[in-house]
Amino acid sequence: MKSFPILSFFIVVLSFLACSSGNTTVSENATDGKISIADFKTKLANTSNAQLIDVRTPAEVSKGTLKNAINMDFRAADFETQINTLDKSKPVFIFCQSGGRSGKGYKKMKDMGFSEVYDMEGGYGAWSKQ
Repeated sequence: MKSFPILSFFIVVLSFLACSSGNTTVSENATDGKISIADFKTKLANTSNAQLIDVRTPAEVSKGTLKNAINMDFRAADFETQINTLDKSKPVFIFCQSGGRSGKGYKKMKDMGFSEVYDMEGGYGAWSKQ
């Protein structure tokens, strides 16, 4: 019977520890920068100095894109040069068609020293279905 209070104490302590680590947002925790479309929309709307980058091909962009998006084709030979024209200290919002290229673009940007990059989960394909 003495072990019950000790066991109860450890369960309570572990519960507090588990709950206290969940207070940050997904975008701050995600190693791949992916955030939901809803979070992407909200964060983009509330960020006055946002840089919105569409990394799809020009042919894909001609079929539709997000308002104020700048096209920087991930597959272009000068993609890294194009990315270097952005301000690394300002937030970057990146998307592609389904999330693959923007995920690679996110990694490249983080490797290049960009401090805040958000990658839209599901890409433009998912956005346009809403």
